[in-house]
Amino acid sequence: MNLSNLRPPAGQKHSKKRIGRGMGSGMGKTATRGSKGQRAISGYSMMRGFEGGQMPLHRRLPKRGFTNIFKKKFAIVNIGHLEKLEGDTFSAESLLKTGVIKKLHEGLKVLGSGELTRKISVEAHLFSKAAIDKIRAAGGAVTVIGGSDEAPAV
Repeated sequence: MNLSNLRPPAGQKHSKKRIGRGMGSGMGKTATRGSKGQRAISGYSMMRGFEGGQMPLHRRLPKRGFTNIFKKKFAIVNIGHLEKLEGDTFSAESLLKTGVIKKLHEGLKVLGSGELTRKISVEAHLFSKAAIDKIRAAGGAVTVIGGSDEAPAV
């Protein structure tokens, strides 16, 4: 078998319906549009979602929720993940280089999921309260980028 023998399955390929090509084509005269009516005239185009005057689906369904356009997205790292990595100093740049986070977005946030058994130093934009407690309990240091020395728990 080679590439020249490959064929699509039977019934998969269809030739395009050629409309408006004369009476002999079987689709001449009105070109499958019917005799009269709104859809038969030239230049006709229907509004997207139009259902013949019935209330369209996108208006029948209830509107729910709220989207905050000012929401900030952070790159997130858990304490348990930092425990598995080599080294004792972690920053947003070092985590980007090693591929732990793919994109920084608005900044780096460290969360407290997992256990920490060694002393590490972490530099990030935000920390959860649990993360701060676990890092300091292990004897490590917490540094907030663009903030004060006292790390706020957010």
